[in-house]
Amino acid sequence: MRLRLLRVFCAGFVVFFLLVEDSAAGPDRTDYLAIAKKGWVFDLRSSLLRRNPDLPPVRFDSKEIVTGAVCLFGAVPHPLSREIIAGFDALLRDVFGQRDPVVFSGERIEDCPAAQRVYLRIYSGEAPLDKFNADLRYLDKAFAIGLPRNRFERIGSPAQAIGFFGGKGPTAHMLIRQPDRDDLTVLERDFYASILVEELFQVFSNGVDILKFDRETPFYSKLQEFPVYLKHLPWSSEEYMQSLVESNPKGLCAFDIFMLHALATTDLENSNSDKLLSFVEGRFDELVARATMTLANPRFKSILDETCTEVPQ
Repeated sequence: MRLRLLRVFCAGFVVFFLLVEDSAAGPDRTDYLAIAKKGWVFDLRSSLLRRNPDLPPVRFDSKEIVTGAVCLFGAVPHPLSREIIAGFDALLRDVFGQRDPVVFSGERIEDCPAAQRVYLRIYSGEAPLDKFNADLRYLDKAFAIGLPRNRFERIGSPAQAIGFFGGKGPTAHMLIRQPDRDDLTVLERDFYASILVEELFQVFSNGVDILKFDRETPFYSKLQEFPVYLKHLPWSSEEYMQSLVESNPKGLCAFDIFMLHALATTDLENSNSDKLLSFVEGRFDELVARATMTLANPRFKSILDETCTEVPQ
């Protein structure tokens, strides 16, 4: 919801009225550019201080990840997981064009075909801590990442994604919890769909979380989120799921589709640059038109949040 200050001069007095503009006015160009800057142009210096200088430069190129195959492994995918992954795969094909398929390869990461870039382990129930760390050791060898020896990583969320830029190129690992039964409540369906959509979008767009403290304005991107403290709550509890679902959009917003089109049409080899913002600003109307066409496609309904699909006018 936008606030606008109106000055009225009357008989020697200056009167200020605080007018509330209808939030239905939707986002504008300024909103989109601000989100693009926060989510896609960020400082890497703190991470690079610990990076092996012999490794190649970090380069965020969504096309390199998007066009490659995705290896889906771990638990047998739940019907909801299949629905979301199929919808997202169709979206990437619509926006980026030809891409390799999503392949379910079995229980182990070693079962994945060679030359993968994106690895998605799905699990039900308890978090597979040992298997997760075995996955990281496998990726360390395959991509020459240079992870510390004997380091044991913890799992702090039911859905998480890690991107690596190793000596043999970039790779990404997703660990996503899925339902363990078919008779889902509305809350459970929203929760499991939301966390899967978010991690898929982050990996394929190279965007980062955008903390949002203003609760008066609506969400414009899946990456925007209210900070919530859920540390001691069970992941399967209603309180945990409800809090997480309410902390950000349930699915992709119009801006997210807009941003995918920007990444698909730019010739930049590194999207983490002010040049991306200049590209978005210069092609803004064209990107809005592309996003509008994609949003109208019924195939993507399962991965969208209908409350944030309005584009700038």
